[in-house]
Amino acid sequence: MSVVRQKSGLSRTVNNVVQALMAGVGRLDKSFSPTVTLNRLRKHHFTLSDSIHLFHIANATFWLILMKEPGFPLKLVIPALWTLALLVPFTSQFFLPATPIFMWLITYYTSRFIPTSWRPDISVSLLPTLESVLYGANISDILTRFTHPILDIIAWLPYGVGHFVIPFFVAAFLWLFRSKESLHLWARTFGYLNLCGVIIQIFFPCSAPWYELIHGLTPANYTMKGSPGGLARIDALLRSHTYTVGFSNAPVVFGAFPSLHAACATIEALFLAHFFPQTTRYVWIYAGVLYWATMYLTHHYLIDVVGGACLAIAFFYLFLPDDLRGEGALAPPSGVNSRSQRSKYEIYDLENPTSRTAMDAAAFDLSEPSSDEEEMDITYRSPNPGAVPAAAAVPVPREGARNGQGKKSHRHTASIASLIRGEERSAEDGWSPVASAFTIPPNRGGDRDRSRDGDEARR
Repeated sequence: MSVVRQKSGLSRTVNNVVQALMAGVGRLDKSFSPTVTLNRLRKHHFTLSDSIHLFHIANATFWLILMKEPGFPLKLVIPALWTLALLVPFTSQFFLPATPIFMWLITYYTSRFIPTSWRPDISVSLLPTLESVLYGANISDILTRFTHPILDIIAWLPYGVGHFVIPFFVAAFLWLFRSKESLHLWARTFGYLNLCGVIIQIFFPCSAPWYELIHGLTPANYTMKGSPGGLARIDALLRSHTYTVGFSNAPVVFGAFPSLHAACATIEALFLAHFFPQTTRYVWIYAGVLYWATMYLTHHYLIDVVGGACLAIAFFYLFLPDDLRGEGALAPPSGVNSRSQRSKYEIYDLENPTSRTAMDAAAFDLSEPSSDEEEMDITYRSPNPGAVPAAAAVPVPREGARNGQGKKSHRHTASIASLIRGEERSAEDGWSPVASAFTIPPNRGGDRDRSRDGDEARR
């Protein structure tokens, strides 16, 4: 029975996703004409919030000037393609809301080209010292003393896979099942959160635990390469060099504080728990495992995790508008009936008491006629459908209508008043009254016998 229930639940989930995907594709703007975008731009009423685009332009210009790979003039292709993507309506509906994310990506990538003379000194001992003072011990060092291949895989899945995949899943589910405003909020919050984190890492560079394990507390410099830390064991397990190459060539080598892995996991958990409350326990379990993985893989101290989580919480509640709080967070996409959303009884496979009451009422057919519906008198049945008696033309008054309360009577109950006024109807109106007593007809067969006996006697 449980297997059948699981299969039906899975098929229903797949059906809901397919229907939501078809509806989402139908909501997309499929125009490729830049004229449509230009007309919208002419009709747009600019407000103070639109000035954020000036910051985007200034940020992109600054990093394009510092960018050395690709060099000039090839790097001019980047703003050209970006402008084209914003002019085409089909692509602008994706690229315009994702502008903060692209600002974070260009900042993160181009930070490697910042001249050394502009960079601040790298802090090596500050984070481990703060962790020992605040928490009484170096928690990250304790968590790395025992390693195991199974623990390596458990830590790798959220840190090395989920961190890069789950943001797309969050965006996809918001697009399919929630309003467009919630999707734009996700892109805006996620982008600015990571942009702020990278800027902090640039202005406040700190070494990670893997540096302490390799170099101790010796001073660091910007010519040093990064290290995959505990992910090197994953490369050895998978017989690849993916994480070794990736972390060795990372643009921000000394970006331990704040932990953007912890920040991303926290913001993902906050969004999913807010917009999909049924996932709350699962997303926070994922976030907790990732917090542990950042320290187990020697990439962050505990204070880095706390800093990243606090930064994500601050951004979430700072950017969350009032209309997406409470019931507004569960609003479906535009054009989708909210009644099509699953109730809590469907989610947890419980019996809905309201539907059970409605089913019982339907089984006994206790519905009543509308107020403007006349009660039919079933006492008399006309043999001539065309003939309408005078008495039948007057509806039987109801108690509720007489009292002005609008109370309805049962439609299956015969009118007692119609039985009392039976003598008012005549045969001229085509009605056959129901007599108060049954009339026994004469026995015509007996009359014929008596008539036959009389004839024989006369003969």
